[in-house]
Amino acid sequence: MCQPQRSQSTPGGRLRSLVAQGGLITAPGVYDGLGAHLVARCGFRAAYLTGAGVAVAGFGLPDIGLLTATEMVERARIVAEALGEVPLIADADTGYGGPLHVVRTVRAYERAGVAAIQLEDQAFPKKCGHLPDKELIDVPAFEAKLRAALDARADADTVIVARTDARGPLGIDEAIDRANRYAAAGADLLFVEAPQTSEEIEKIAAQVDAPLLINMVQGGLTPDTAPDRLAALGYRIAIHPGALLGPTVLAGFDSLQRLGGILPTDLTPGPEGLFELVGLRQWADVGERYRDHTEDGA
Repeated sequence: MCQPQRSQSTPGGRLRSLVAQGGLITAPGVYDGLGAHLVARCGFRAAYLTGAGVAVAGFGLPDIGLLTATEMVERARIVAEALGEVPLIADADTGYGGPLHVVRTVRAYERAGVAAIQLEDQAFPKKCGHLPDKELIDVPAFEAKLRAALDARADADTVIVARTDARGPLGIDEAIDRANRYAAAGADLLFVEAPQTSEEIEKIAAQVDAPLLINMVQGGLTPDTAPDRLAALGYRIAIHPGALLGPTVLAGFDSLQRLGGILPTDLTPGPEGLFELVGLRQWADVGERYRDHTEDGA
């Protein structure tokens, strides 16, 4: 990915130039225009459009694949405009379908002004990477999506991020193998979601032969790791999806309690608890109700 003399006239070119400078880029998670302005005003070099944040804060929904491409593209446009020259790395989930849908998604995200588009190898509907029971598509199917994304770019500098969620269901070795295969297929940045120990973080850095992005989720499965340690291992970007969302929820509870509100007492810690605030259990019940049913004549 890192090549000299990149143009800085496009969002992707600006992000590539930053990565080429070396060191670790910290990208706080944003999900609305206000958060984007805060990140830009505080001097961060990049931002991350968090799908979980958009689902929870923008639509009052858990991060279980309920948002559409249209909804995410519109939020990406708002955030990218508010960020100005700060490049936006945008979560695009599974690409919202097969390779044809990925082509349309990439084109729409580029028009919205993003610098990088993140695609993952989960089956649809996806789940937050720090929830259990994730399902994956096979490697050739995801490689086809990557080829579609790479071919669909109007700007060759638009960065394609390949995320694998294989660590949870298949183990760290399979996750590393998938990451290397996605790099060989042409992905610009590789993202192994939810390593569960410091040793796994180090193993990914040592065995994935490509520029790396890592996800730091407060209360999630991955141990919190200092930026200087990540930089020393060779990670290029660290995203922090909950940097604004988590404190906003806590401040909201505090403010409402001061007004006489009663705080809920049945919340689970971590990302799952956040999604429970916006109906995770109810949506899980709906999904379970129809799990073993198919439409007649489908």
